[in-house]
Amino acid sequence: MWQIPWISFILLILASYRLTRLIVFDQITSFIRRPFLEEKFQQDESGFVVATIEEKGGRFHAFMRDLLTCYWCVGVWSSVAITLAYLLIPSIAFPVILILAIAGAAGILESFVRG
Repeated sequence: MWQIPWISFILLILASYRLTRLIVFDQITSFIRRPFLEEKFQQDESGFVVATIEEKGGRFHAFMRDLLTCYWCVGVWSSVAITLAYLLIPSIAFPVILILAIAGAAGILESFVRG
């Protein structure tokens, strides 16, 4: 049975968190979501940017749209991918996991600073 050191476990959690947010929310990965939905960003009266989503296509598009916009769904698959990469190809995966974990921790800290 595999034993994962606690620090690696924390890195895996943070990396999975960041990868999930990257897929579901970030503008840089909008090209993945674009075939299945149209995201429009508008500023409301108080100055906050609000996203609206227009649906595209039929059943397959609806399935993919649900999959790509469901934070919990993407979180499961991100966790699976990150963990398998860590266990099967650690020399390649670890630098990526470390970068995602640092970015995830920075994002969490930023949310506390913005309050």
